[in-house]
Amino acid sequence: MPIEYVQPRPSSIVAALYTARDLDVDVAILHGPSGCSFKHARLLEEDGMRVLTTSLADHEFIFGGQAPLERVLRYAEERFAPARMAVIGTCVSMIIGEDLPSAVAGSGIATPTIVVNIHAGFRENIEGVIATLEAAAEAGWIGTAELERQRYLLARANEVEHLRGAAIRDYIEPSRGDLKHVAARRLLELARSGAHGMAVMNAKKETAYMFADELLALHDACPDAPVTYLANLEDRGLPKVREDARLIREGLAERGLGPNILGLLGALDEYGANGDAIGERITAERPAFLLLAGVPHAVPPGFTKGIEVFSVTNGPRQVEPLRLLGHRHVVVEVDLHPKTLGVRHLVESEFGAVLRSLR
Repeated sequence: MPIEYVQPRPSSIVAALYTARDLDVDVAILHGPSGCSFKHARLLEEDGMRVLTTSLADHEFIFGGQAPLERVLRYAEERFAPARMAVIGTCVSMIIGEDLPSAVAGSGIATPTIVVNIHAGFRENIEGVIATLEAAAEAGWIGTAELERQRYLLARANEVEHLRGAAIRDYIEPSRGDLKHVAARRLLELARSGAHGMAVMNAKKETAYMFADELLALHDACPDAPVTYLANLEDRGLPKVREDARLIREGLAERGLGPNILGLLGALDEYGANGDAIGERITAERPAFLLLAGVPHAVPPGFTKGIEVFSVTNGPRQVEPLRLLGHRHVVVEVDLHPKTLGVRHLVESEFGAVLRSLR
Protein backbone atom coordinates (compact mmCIF):
# COMPACT_ATOMS: atom_id res chain seq x y z
CA MET A 1 0.00 0.00 0.00
CA PRO A 2 1.55 3.37 -0.99
CA ILE A 3 2.24 6.01 1.65
CA GLU A 4 -0.25 8.86 1.37
CA TYR A 5 1.25 11.21 3.96
CA VAL A 6 4.48 11.17 5.94
CA GLN A 7 4.23 14.73 7.21
CA PRO A 8 1.81 15.82 9.96
CA ARG A 9 -1.68 16.69 8.79
CA PRO A 10 -4.47 18.69 10.48
CA SER A 11 -6.42 16.86 13.19
CA SER A 12 -10.14 16.05 13.05
CA ILE A 13 -10.39 16.85 16.76
CA VAL A 14 -9.01 20.35 16.22
CA ALA A 15 -11.32 20.81 13.24
CA ALA A 16 -14.27 19.95 15.47
CA LEU A 17 -13.15 22.55 18.01
CA TYR A 18 -12.89 25.29 15.39
CA THR A 19 -16.31 24.39 14.01
CA ALA A 20 -17.82 24.56 17.50
CA ARG A 21 -16.38 28.06 17.77
CA ASP A 22 -17.96 29.04 14.45
CA LEU A 23 -21.31 27.86 15.85
CA ASP A 24 -21.02 30.31 18.75
CA VAL A 25 -20.32 27.60 21.32
CA ASP A 26 -19.21 29.26 24.56
CA VAL A 27 -17.58 26.23 26.21
CA ALA A 28 -16.10 23.16 24.51
CA ILE A 29 -15.10 20.18 26.65
CA LEU A 30 -12.46 17.80 25.34
CA HIS A 31 -13.07 14.36 26.81
CA GLY A 32 -9.55 13.00 26.96
CA PRO A 33 -6.05 13.60 28.35
CA SER A 34 -5.14 17.14 29.38
CA GLY A 35 -2.53 17.45 26.62
CA CYS A 36 -4.85 16.56 23.74
CA SER A 37 -4.90 19.41 21.16
CA PHE A 38 -3.26 21.64 23.78
CA LYS A 39 -1.89 24.33 21.46
CA HIS A 40 -5.10 24.86 19.52
CA ALA A 41 -7.20 24.75 22.68
CA ARG A 42 -5.16 27.61 24.12
CA LEU A 43 -5.38 29.57 20.87
CA LEU A 44 -9.15 29.14 20.73
CA GLU A 45 -9.46 30.49 24.26
CA GLU A 46 -7.93 33.69 22.92
CA ASP A 47 -10.76 33.70 20.37
CA GLY A 48 -13.42 33.77 23.07
CA MET A 49 -14.37 30.11 23.44
CA ARG A 50 -13.53 28.38 26.72
CA VAL A 51 -11.88 25.00 26.18
CA LEU A 52 -11.91 22.62 29.15
CA THR A 53 -10.66 19.06 29.44
CA THR A 54 -11.68 16.09 31.55
CA SER A 55 -7.94 15.34 31.95
CA LEU A 56 -8.39 11.58 31.78
CA ALA A 57 -5.58 9.62 33.42
CA ASP A 58 -4.32 6.13 32.63
CA HIS A 59 -6.65 4.30 35.04
CA GLU A 60 -9.64 6.01 33.40
CA PHE A 61 -8.48 4.69 30.05
CA ILE A 62 -9.44 1.30 31.50
CA PHE A 63 -12.41 1.98 33.78
CA GLY A 64 -14.02 4.85 31.84
CA GLY A 65 -14.39 8.56 32.39
CA GLN A 66 -18.11 9.27 32.53
CA ALA A 67 -17.97 10.60 36.09
CA PRO A 68 -15.21 13.15 35.31
CA LEU A 69 -17.12 14.31 32.22
CA GLU A 70 -20.31 14.84 34.24
CA ARG A 71 -18.35 16.84 36.83
CA VAL A 72 -16.74 19.07 34.21
CA LEU A 73 -20.11 19.67 32.51
CA ARG A 74 -21.64 20.83 35.79
CA TYR A 75 -18.58 22.96 36.55
CA ALA A 76 -18.73 24.62 33.11
CA GLU A 77 -22.40 25.50 33.50
CA GLU A 78 -21.96 26.90 37.00
CA ARG A 79 -18.70 28.73 36.30
CA PHE A 80 -19.38 30.28 32.88
CA ALA A 81 -23.19 30.30 32.43
CA PRO A 82 -22.79 29.43 28.73
CA ALA A 83 -25.53 29.74 26.13
CA ARG A 84 -24.15 26.73 24.23
CA MET A 85 -21.69 23.93 24.99
CA ALA A 86 -20.09 21.12 23.01
CA VAL A 87 -18.53 17.87 24.19
CA ILE A 88 -15.74 16.88 21.78
CA GLY A 89 -14.50 13.32 21.79
CA THR A 90 -10.87 12.25 21.47
CA CYS A 91 -8.99 9.08 20.53
CA VAL A 92 -9.23 7.92 24.14
CA SER A 93 -13.00 8.32 24.39
CA MET A 94 -13.38 6.48 21.09
CA ILE A 95 -11.13 3.57 22.06
CA ILE A 96 -12.81 3.00 25.44
CA GLY A 97 -16.26 3.41 23.89
CA GLU A 98 -17.38 6.25 26.15
CA ASP A 99 -21.12 7.04 25.98
CA LEU A 100 -20.93 10.82 25.66
CA PRO A 101 -24.68 11.50 25.31
CA SER A 102 -25.30 9.47 28.48
CA ALA A 103 -22.81 11.65 30.38
CA VAL A 104 -24.51 14.84 29.20
CA ALA A 105 -27.90 13.47 30.30
CA GLY A 106 -26.49 12.23 33.62
CA SER A 107 -24.86 15.57 34.43
CA GLY A 108 -28.23 17.25 34.86
CA ILE A 109 -27.17 20.41 33.01
CA ALA A 110 -29.74 22.65 31.32
CA THR A 111 -27.41 24.30 28.78
CA PRO A 112 -28.02 23.30 25.14
CA THR A 113 -25.14 20.93 24.43
CA ILE A 114 -24.07 18.98 21.35
CA VAL A 115 -21.95 15.82 21.43
CA VAL A 116 -19.29 15.21 18.77
CA ASN A 117 -17.97 11.66 18.65
CA ILE A 118 -14.64 12.20 16.92
CA HIS A 119 -11.03 11.07 17.02
CA ALA A 120 -7.79 11.85 15.18
CA GLY A 121 -7.71 8.63 13.17
CA PHE A 122 -9.13 10.14 10.00
CA ARG A 123 -6.91 10.94 7.02
CA GLU A 124 -8.92 14.09 6.32
CA ASN A 125 -9.61 16.63 9.04
CA ILE A 126 -12.91 17.65 7.45
CA GLU A 127 -14.44 14.63 9.17
CA GLY A 128 -14.28 16.63 12.42
CA VAL A 129 -16.10 19.53 10.78
CA ILE A 130 -18.82 17.30 9.35
CA ALA A 131 -19.36 15.47 12.65
CA THR A 132 -19.80 18.78 14.48
CA LEU A 133 -22.16 20.20 11.87
CA GLU A 134 -24.26 17.04 11.89
CA ALA A 135 -24.62 17.31 15.66
CA ALA A 136 -25.53 20.99 15.30
CA ALA A 137 -28.17 20.19 12.67
CA GLU A 138 -29.64 17.47 14.89
CA ALA A 139 -29.88 20.01 17.72
CA GLY A 140 -31.55 22.56 15.44
CA TRP A 141 -28.65 25.01 15.56
CA ILE A 142 -28.35 25.02 11.76
CA GLY A 143 -30.76 24.00 9.02
CA THR A 144 -30.50 21.12 6.58
CA ALA A 145 -29.72 23.48 3.71
CA GLU A 146 -26.72 24.96 5.55
CA LEU A 147 -25.48 21.48 6.48
CA GLU A 148 -25.55 20.41 2.82
CA ARG A 149 -23.93 23.68 1.77
CA GLN A 150 -21.11 23.05 4.22
CA ARG A 151 -20.65 19.45 2.98
CA TYR A 152 -20.23 20.76 -0.56
CA LEU A 153 -17.77 23.49 0.47
CA LEU A 154 -15.67 21.07 2.53
CA ALA A 155 -15.48 18.61 -0.36
CA ARG A 156 -14.33 21.37 -2.71
CA ALA A 157 -11.72 22.67 -0.24
CA ASN A 158 -10.40 19.14 0.22
CA GLU A 159 -10.26 18.66 -3.54
CA VAL A 160 -8.22 21.84 -3.96
CA GLU A 161 -5.67 20.67 -1.36
CA HIS A 162 -5.20 17.36 -3.15
CA LEU A 163 -5.04 18.87 -6.63
CA ARG A 164 -2.89 21.95 -5.99
CA GLY A 165 -2.18 22.27 -2.26
CA ALA A 166 0.07 20.86 0.42
CA ALA A 167 -1.47 17.39 -0.02
CA ILE A 168 -0.20 16.91 -3.58
CA ARG A 169 2.84 14.94 -2.37
CA ASP A 170 3.73 12.66 0.50
CA TYR A 171 6.29 15.24 1.72
CA ILE A 172 6.95 18.89 0.81
CA GLU A 173 9.87 20.90 2.13
CA PRO A 174 8.74 24.01 4.03
CA SER A 175 9.87 27.34 2.63
CA ARG A 176 9.58 31.00 3.59
CA GLY A 177 9.16 31.94 -0.08
CA ASP A 178 10.58 35.06 -1.74
CA LEU A 179 12.06 38.02 0.06
CA LYS A 180 9.16 40.35 0.72
CA HIS A 181 10.95 43.55 -0.22
CA VAL A 182 11.94 42.11 -3.61
CA ALA A 183 8.39 41.00 -4.42
CA ALA A 184 6.97 44.27 -3.09
CA ARG A 185 9.24 46.40 -5.29
CA ARG A 186 8.21 44.49 -8.39
CA LEU A 187 4.51 44.69 -7.50
CA LEU A 188 4.71 48.45 -6.98
CA GLU A 189 6.70 48.87 -10.19
CA LEU A 190 3.88 47.22 -12.13
CA ALA A 191 1.13 49.12 -10.30
CA ARG A 192 2.86 52.46 -10.92
CA SER A 193 3.50 51.68 -14.59
CA GLY A 194 -0.17 52.14 -15.46
CA ALA A 195 -0.61 48.47 -16.33
CA HIS A 196 -3.99 47.08 -15.35
CA GLY A 197 -3.86 44.77 -12.34
CA MET A 198 -6.08 42.77 -10.03
CA ALA A 199 -5.80 42.24 -6.27
CA VAL A 200 -7.89 39.36 -4.97
CA MET A 201 -8.37 38.03 -1.46
CA ASN A 202 -9.68 34.48 -1.27
CA ALA A 203 -9.07 33.77 2.40
CA LYS A 204 -10.18 31.14 4.89
CA LYS A 205 -12.34 32.49 7.71
CA GLU A 206 -10.44 34.51 10.36
CA THR A 207 -7.19 34.54 8.36
CA ALA A 208 -8.89 37.27 6.33
CA TYR A 209 -8.22 39.77 9.14
CA MET A 210 -4.61 39.82 7.90
CA PHE A 211 -4.94 38.77 4.25
CA ALA A 212 -7.28 41.72 3.67
CA ASP A 213 -4.37 43.97 4.61
CA GLU A 214 -2.43 42.85 1.52
CA LEU A 215 -5.09 44.52 -0.66
CA LEU A 216 -5.33 47.54 1.59
CA ALA A 217 -1.55 48.05 1.56
CA LEU A 218 -1.42 47.99 -2.24
CA HIS A 219 -4.19 50.59 -2.35
CA ASP A 220 -2.41 52.67 0.31
CA ALA A 221 0.81 52.62 -1.71
CA CYS A 222 -0.80 53.19 -5.12
CA PRO A 223 -4.28 54.66 -4.61
CA ASP A 224 -4.64 55.81 -8.21
CA ALA A 225 -3.32 52.66 -9.90
CA PRO A 226 -5.75 50.89 -12.29
CA VAL A 227 -6.27 47.88 -10.03
CA THR A 228 -9.48 45.89 -9.58
CA TYR A 229 -10.01 44.79 -5.97
CA LEU A 230 -12.04 41.69 -5.04
CA ALA A 231 -12.54 39.86 -1.73
CA ASN A 232 -14.58 36.86 -0.56
CA LEU A 233 -16.52 38.82 2.05
CA GLU A 234 -20.13 38.11 1.11
CA ASP A 235 -22.62 37.56 3.94
CA ARG A 236 -23.03 33.76 4.14
CA GLY A 237 -22.00 30.97 6.50
CA LEU A 238 -21.97 30.06 10.17
CA PRO A 239 -22.48 32.82 12.77
CA LYS A 240 -18.86 33.73 13.41
CA VAL A 241 -17.97 33.59 9.73
CA ARG A 242 -20.66 36.14 8.85
CA GLU A 243 -19.62 38.40 11.71
CA ASP A 244 -15.95 38.28 10.68
CA ALA A 245 -16.88 39.23 7.11
CA ARG A 246 -18.92 42.19 8.34
CA LEU A 247 -16.13 43.49 10.55
CA ILE A 248 -13.52 43.15 7.81
CA ARG A 249 -15.75 44.92 5.26
CA GLU A 250 -16.27 47.77 7.70
CA GLY A 251 -12.56 47.95 8.53
CA LEU A 252 -11.59 48.12 4.87
CA ALA A 253 -14.22 50.78 4.15
CA GLU A 254 -12.93 52.93 7.00
CA ARG A 255 -9.44 52.76 5.48
CA GLY A 256 -10.48 53.62 1.92
CA LEU A 257 -11.46 50.29 0.36
CA GLY A 258 -15.21 50.75 0.45
CA PRO A 259 -17.91 49.18 -1.75
CA ASN A 260 -17.23 51.74 -4.48
CA ILE A 261 -13.77 50.18 -4.93
CA LEU A 262 -13.90 46.70 -3.40
CA GLY A 263 -15.98 44.08 -5.16
CA LEU A 264 -17.30 41.02 -3.30
CA LEU A 265 -16.97 37.52 -4.70
CA GLY A 266 -17.75 34.53 -2.47
CA ALA A 267 -17.91 34.13 1.31
CA LEU A 268 -15.18 33.38 3.84
CA ASP A 269 -16.07 29.69 3.99
CA GLU A 270 -16.22 29.38 0.19
CA TYR A 271 -12.49 29.76 -0.47
CA GLY A 272 -12.17 26.23 -1.81
CA ALA A 273 -15.14 26.53 -4.17
CA ASN A 274 -14.36 30.08 -5.29
CA GLY A 275 -11.54 29.36 -7.73
CA ASP A 276 -13.51 29.12 -10.96
CA ALA A 277 -15.53 32.28 -10.20
CA ILE A 278 -12.31 34.19 -9.51
CA GLY A 279 -10.76 32.70 -12.64
CA GLU A 280 -13.66 33.88 -14.77
CA ARG A 281 -13.21 37.41 -13.46
CA ILE A 282 -9.50 37.21 -14.25
CA THR A 283 -10.31 36.10 -17.79
CA ALA A 284 -12.77 38.98 -18.19
CA GLU A 285 -10.33 41.58 -16.80
CA ARG A 286 -7.18 40.33 -18.57
CA PRO A 287 -4.80 41.93 -16.00
CA ALA A 288 -1.09 42.29 -16.59
CA PHE A 289 -0.41 41.34 -12.98
CA LEU A 290 -2.34 39.64 -10.21
CA LEU A 291 -2.05 39.73 -6.42
CA LEU A 292 -3.68 36.63 -4.88
CA ALA A 293 -3.87 36.52 -1.07
CA GLY A 294 -5.18 33.77 1.19
CA VAL A 295 -5.70 30.47 -0.65
CA PRO A 296 -4.13 31.29 -4.04
CA HIS A 297 -4.07 27.68 -5.20
CA ALA A 298 -7.87 27.59 -5.28
CA VAL A 299 -7.64 29.31 -8.69
CA PRO A 300 -6.93 26.73 -11.44
CA PRO A 301 -3.70 27.48 -13.32
CA GLY A 302 -5.43 27.81 -16.69
CA PHE A 303 -6.88 31.14 -15.58
CA THR A 304 -3.51 32.65 -14.59
CA LYS A 305 -1.38 31.51 -17.52
CA GLY A 306 0.62 34.39 -18.95
CA ILE A 307 -0.05 36.68 -15.97
CA GLU A 308 2.63 37.76 -13.51
CA VAL A 309 1.19 36.39 -10.27
CA PHE A 310 2.09 37.50 -6.73
CA SER A 311 0.82 34.93 -4.22
CA VAL A 312 0.55 35.47 -0.48
CA THR A 313 0.04 32.38 1.67
CA ASN A 314 0.48 31.48 5.32
CA GLY A 315 1.65 27.94 4.57
CA PRO A 316 5.39 27.27 4.26
CA ARG A 317 4.53 23.97 2.56
CA GLN A 318 2.35 25.78 0.05
CA VAL A 319 5.28 27.62 -1.55
CA GLU A 320 6.47 24.76 -3.76
CA PRO A 321 2.96 23.89 -5.03
CA LEU A 322 2.36 27.55 -5.94
CA ARG A 323 5.61 27.69 -7.87
CA LEU A 324 4.54 24.56 -9.75
CA LEU A 325 1.36 26.43 -10.72
CA GLY A 326 3.52 29.11 -12.35
CA HIS A 327 3.15 31.83 -9.71
CA ARG A 328 6.27 33.92 -10.17
CA HIS A 329 6.35 35.55 -6.72
CA VAL A 330 5.34 33.68 -3.55
CA VAL A 331 5.56 35.20 -0.08
CA VAL A 332 4.62 33.68 3.27
CA GLU A 333 2.95 35.44 6.17
CA VAL A 334 4.59 33.60 9.03
CA ASP A 335 2.52 33.02 12.20
CA LEU A 336 -0.54 34.53 10.55
CA HIS A 337 -3.04 32.23 12.23
CA PRO A 338 -2.01 32.93 15.84
CA LYS A 339 -2.02 36.66 15.05
CA THR A 340 -5.59 36.58 13.73
CA LEU A 341 -7.21 34.44 16.44
CA GLY A 342 -9.21 36.47 18.91
CA VAL A 343 -9.06 39.72 16.94
CA ARG A 344 -12.02 41.69 15.62
CA HIS A 345 -10.07 44.21 13.54
CA LEU A 346 -7.69 44.27 10.60
CA VAL A 347 -4.15 43.09 11.37
CA GLU A 348 -1.19 44.55 9.49
CA SER A 349 0.62 41.95 7.42
CA GLU A 350 4.38 41.76 6.96
CA PHE A 351 4.07 42.07 3.19
CA GLY A 352 1.66 44.96 3.64
CA ALA A 353 4.09 46.72 5.94
CA VAL A 354 6.84 46.34 3.34
CA LEU A 355 4.58 47.74 0.60
CA ARG A 356 3.77 50.78 2.74
CA SER A 357 7.44 51.34 3.54
CA LEU A 358 8.19 51.61 -0.20
CA ARG A 359 5.63 54.33 -0.92
